Amino acid sequence: MFGISTYCLHRELLETALDALAPVTDYVEVMDEGLHYLESAEPLESYSFACSIHAPSRGVNIASLLEPIRRASVEVLVDTFALAGELDADVVVHPGYYAWREERERAVAKFQQSLDELQQAADEYSVSFTVENMGNWEYFFLRTPDELPLIDGIGFALDVGHANLNDGSLEGFLAHPIAHFHLHDNDGGKDTHSPVGEGTIDFCAVMDAVRRNNVIPIVEVDTFEGVLASIEALKKL
Repeated sequence: MFGISTYCLHRELLETALDALAPVTDYVEVMDEGLHYLESAEPLESYSFACSIHAPSRGVNIASLLEPIRRASVEVLVDTFALAGELDADVVVHPGYYAWREERERAVAKFQQSLDELQQAADEYSVSFTVENMGNWEYFFLRTPDELPLIDGIGFALDVGHANLNDGSLEGFLAHPIAHFHLHDNDGGKDTHSPVGEGTIDFCAVMDAVRRNNVIPIVEVDTFEGVLASIEALKKL
């Protein structure tokens, strides 16, 4: 079984995307951004599929040294947790970033403070959340496996496309316990969210890790047609 992210239809209204995905999957991940931003749980309540939520990330920085921004970022994610609790949905969050290399250690402390606050909120709303690795974007946390100790005790969401943008990271990440997967391809240069098989990722190794971790992976490809092609390619593995 494969889940599908609404990212493939992010240019359409959320209701249109959900109607398109419902016949082809039993598990949908809502990209809680743009036209798919969730103001309430209501848009999902009439569907029978299981769901997860990719929490807002653009404009959110849970590692910010600017305390009003960090607090507001945590508040945005806690609101997502509250919705997720109504839907019995897991949540994926981004780890945040620092603006200057010299501020990294202070940003680590802010990041971990935010994770503590988010864990308390997750417990309150009875939801699970994972933290996703980032692509080759300077100053973001969790680009390489050696930074996994930063989220010690919290589930790890492996975005295989992001990992492929950081040389050698995918193989290293695959060796660790993984609670959530985002599947898409690229050539190692840009985060294109291409269909499986159109880039350089070894999806045999990825699917071995999916089975080993007993996780339903989310296909996070840029187009609906690309999602369907990706699922067919993955089934052969």
